[in-house]
Amino acid sequence: MSTAQQTASTRWESQRSFDELGRPLRDLTFTVVDLETTGGSAAGGSMITEIGAVKVRGGEVLGEFQTLVNPRAEIPAFIAVLTGITNSMVADSPSIESALPAFLEFAAGSVLVAHNAPFDVGFLQHFAKQQGRPWPRFEVVDTAKLARRVVTRDETPNCKLSSLATLFGSTTTPNHRALSDARATVDVLHGLVERLGGLGVHTLEELQTFSSKVTSAQRRKRHLAESLPHAPGVYLFQDDRSRVLYIGTSRDLRTRVRTYFTASETRSRMGEMVGLAASVTGIECATSLEAEVRELRLIAEHKPRYNRRSRFPEKVHFIKLTREVWPRLSLVRRVLDDDAEYLGPFGSRRVAEKCLAALHDTFPVRQCSGRLPATPSRSPCVLAEMGRCLSPCDGSTDSSTYAEMVARLGDALRRRPDEVVDAVNRRMSALAAEERFEEAGAHRDRLSAFVRAAARTQRLSALSGCPEVVAGRREDDGRWAVHVVRFGRLAAAGVIPAGADAHQFVAELRATAETVLPAPGPVPAATAEESEKVLRWLEAPGIRLIDVVGHWVCPVAGAGRHLALYDAVSQSRLSLVPFDEQRLPSPIHQPAR
Repeated sequence: MSTAQQTASTRWESQRSFDELGRPLRDLTFTVVDLETTGGSAAGGSMITEIGAVKVRGGEVLGEFQTLVNPRAEIPAFIAVLTGITNSMVADSPSIESALPAFLEFAAGSVLVAHNAPFDVGFLQHFAKQQGRPWPRFEVVDTAKLARRVVTRDETPNCKLSSLATLFGSTTTPNHRALSDARATVDVLHGLVERLGGLGVHTLEELQTFSSKVTSAQRRKRHLAESLPHAPGVYLFQDDRSRVLYIGTSRDLRTRVRTYFTASETRSRMGEMVGLAASVTGIECATSLEAEVRELRLIAEHKPRYNRRSRFPEKVHFIKLTREVWPRLSLVRRVLDDDAEYLGPFGSRRVAEKCLAALHDTFPVRQCSGRLPATPSRSPCVLAEMGRCLSPCDGSTDSSTYAEMVARLGDALRRRPDEVVDAVNRRMSALAAEERFEEAGAHRDRLSAFVRAAARTQRLSALSGCPEVVAGRREDDGRWAVHVVRFGRLAAAGVIPAGADAHQFVAELRATAETVLPAPGPVPAATAEESEKVLRWLEAPGIRLIDVVGHWVCPVAGAGRHLALYDAVSQSRLSLVPFDEQRLPSPIHQPAR
């Protein structure tokens, strides 16, 4: 037995002295599995390229399973850079029709474990169903979900597999190969079980239902929720000086707030917040969407210390294509009414700079600052000497040639990103073929940043360009929720009362809605996060468009059609990529073309 296995065995043995109810963890067999795939959605056509698994019991490794899988399709260069698995490597490998039965036989009778289990188990279930093969009734443990309940931010900034492997001293470094990642997950599982053993968790049932302890001081504050209604809305926790500590939203205010005083609340920071709270204020809203929007606006206004997200919507960046004789791309903090093209907003300057690099890699616009006269007479810069700039400063190009290139750049921002996608993909593929994976990875990240930003800008601009959109949806109780959206901002919300005249109600709602004035930019009247929440509601199933003033359209050849691949990579990189690169929304079906 290896040193790592001996250590893991000791961890499991340390629980033997506890009273045992249910199925003791040390007596169960766990199969820790990891997959590599060509994308993030089996239903969307992505395939498995590798399966790796480790079977353990009582801290001892019983066996390992590993096989490459022939996806019967080209592996995108984007994915090959990430995993190191190439088309030639899987050419002679078994198909999923052979690999899946072999894995199921290996895992039979055990509890499945995976880091971000919905991804891996979802793929396996999909192909079992596709093959007409009954799915065994596996119980599943998700180490990512479990770690979020156990590990604090003081120990590690996130619950990525790589971070947890370091925290728990794994002997294997995750590297996006299935067996290596499965081995690292085994060590993470053992580390979590050891820690939970000290909290009295020693059976599978206790492991699956574990939540943080709640202090008696928290329980004594349950009365703070009693005055709140059973209705959708926003709640504000306040301290004894009426300072807002935390803002949240719920479909049922009283029920949600009561969970902060019970074992249902697992976040340690929330326990600290409840300890400081002296009162809870509820703001009842007509609809859940109105509550979500009010929450965003209140967080931006009060900037409560216990809200992690949405506190600083003003801290954004845009990429601007300037309007001048010799246009250039510039990174700016705000949108002006200057008829320029803007891409964004970006929540991170680092991501904005990656997107800017992708554009500069494709279009050799000048990168020098300041304005140039119509007939410049400067010396060429280093970029010009490298062939990465058309160099208008020394007369190397004429205005018409430069203008034609700028027009293509503008078209890539507004409608068709293909020129950027193709150029960066060619460069990335060439670097990967030369095994210069680190450089290829940098281009991959640049391209991902651009595609996401372009898709986001196109979606936001489509809605924010409409003076008014009125839409409704039948709720679970049979009533119709109606929203009025003006230039991307929620201007009014209401629910048609039973027996009321629907046409009259909508007319009155529109008449009393907030006045919103047009302004420049992708999000002129609201934050990007608010407009995106409105978009998700408008594009959800069951929505009825009552009226649209203006044209709500998105380009058919826009960036949204490229998002599936990059969302797939984000899913496969979920355990290793910084969260701030995953925050942009996934594509949603566009309402009109």
